[in-house]
Amino acid sequence: MSDNIIVAGVSVDTRHWIGGERVASAGTFTDHSPIDGRALGEIARGGPAEAEAAVAAARDAFSGWAATPRAERARILHAIADGVEKRIEELAIVETTDNGALLRSHRRGVMPRVAHNFRFFADWLLRLDHEDFETRGHTNHVSWDPAGPCVLITPWNAPLMLATWKVAPALAAGDTVVLKPAEWSPLTASLLADIAAEAGLPAGVLNVVQGYGSEIGDALTSHPDVRRISFTGSVPTAKRIAGSAAANLTPLSLELGGKSPLLVFADADLDLAADLAVEQYDNAGQVCLAATRLLVEEPVAEEFTRRFVEKATALRQGDPRDEDTDVGPTIHPRQLEKIDGFVRRAVAAGARAVIGGRRGDGQYYAPTLLTDVEQDSEIVQEEVFGPVLTLQTFTGEDEAVRLANDTRFGLAATVATGDRERAERVTARLVAGTVWVNCFFVRDLQAPFGGSRQSGVGREGGTWSFDFYCDLKNTVTAPKGWDRNHG
Repeated sequence: MSDNIIVAGVSVDTRHWIGGERVASAGTFTDHSPIDGRALGEIARGGPAEAEAAVAAARDAFSGWAATPRAERARILHAIADGVEKRIEELAIVETTDNGALLRSHRRGVMPRVAHNFRFFADWLLRLDHEDFETRGHTNHVSWDPAGPCVLITPWNAPLMLATWKVAPALAAGDTVVLKPAEWSPLTASLLADIAAEAGLPAGVLNVVQGYGSEIGDALTSHPDVRRISFTGSVPTAKRIAGSAAANLTPLSLELGGKSPLLVFADADLDLAADLAVEQYDNAGQVCLAATRLLVEEPVAEEFTRRFVEKATALRQGDPRDEDTDVGPTIHPRQLEKIDGFVRRAVAAGARAVIGGRRGDGQYYAPTLLTDVEQDSEIVQEEVFGPVLTLQTFTGEDEAVRLANDTRFGLAATVATGDRERAERVTARLVAGTVWVNCFFVRDLQAPFGGSRQSGVGREGGTWSFDFYCDLKNTVTAPKGWDRNHG
């Protein structure tokens, strides 16, 4: 096979990046574009041998990178951000072609955020210090020591942004990285390896290996030299990773999606609430944070639904490279079948499709709203990860909170209300890692991010990222003993 493929005019190397070199595999897998199903090329398919080589490269590079002064690590991270900014257009078109998300979003928001990920953690590193404190005259000094090689396993719905959300703090912390991108969207991770090398990141500090699930994942997550594992994806895969990591007691950070609610109270601005609800179709509903369960107070349910339908049916679904497109394709035929199966079973059980409920051509699924659904039904309790919302009603705060929390997940929640005191009461009772009030998807890298219950383990962001990617050390120094004559 050729080592490079051309994607929308951009050359992408399809081999692994291990120890500062491109490495081929005996086997390959085919990467397809969800836009039209076209084969983009053959990608190196790693396994245990590539996993071992990548971890060995990260292990060998660790001592040098860990000893690199903070200011120099920060400088290199800023250089990586510079490289991303120079290639925003290339990164945007490659990722849109590879995963089907909107090109306009990649250009204006996603890829600039990729660069910001590196700049933020570079800058945060330089002010990362606790003040010393005293204990009975003894001085306590807390330091963040680099932990070691990290395995970072990332999803397909926002490949580069979510990869760099992990890669940037790990590198800033002084760790070395083995990045395993999702097999359905591997291409921009390869471009990131090129950008990092051009920025002067030493060989072996960042390694990128491609492959299918457990074929390479088990070897990475069970490796005794790995000191941290961060994973974003499904609960079943997370359980498998946790089992692999258990033998070595490798610390885990897990972000596992959810079934988040949007609570609309009768005193809410209904146009705003409808806008927030329609926003849940972003990226064809393939967003872990999406508030897919619309919970609406009964007196305004009919009017809210009317406004929602008016706005949702105005969305344009089509080629994500078109500036006028609002909703693109689903990532893969397998995901499309999963989404369609959820809806068909729900309708068979008595649900009513107010809008959508059907497949389009290719890998497109119409934005869907289902009503007449039971709280314990599959469609209400399980993550669909597609453009499918449900609508239920409630009669007061207690019922709203009960319905919102009646799930095994706890990643996020959104509340629409015109009453500040109500917002404070309700948000205090919601089980979620992030709660938005009269807004959605406002993310600051200073804030902790993660989920409760089966939506995840741990938090990352700001200092919380360094707490995870470092071994925290407390050095206690006595006030005496400095005046001895050592002869």
